[in-house]
Amino acid sequence: MKARVSLNLPRSLKAAAEDWARQEGVSLNQFIACALAEKVGAKNAATFLEKRGQGGDPERAVRWLEARPE
Repeated sequence: MKARVSLNLPRSLKAAAEDWARQEGVSLNQFIACALAEKVGAKNAATFLEKRGQGGDPERAVRWLEARPE
């Protein structure tokens, strides 16, 4: 299921996004959707890692990292 969004952008940002989309060989819509997906994914990963690290033992983590073979 898709949703339609009306988006107001500064002209310079729209022009830059159009240039990037053209270089990538995709539509502006696809470029914006991918850029948004990357941002949401990064935010979700940061939130997950922050929650996962709560209550952790930093000294134990460092010992584990130092014990790993290179």
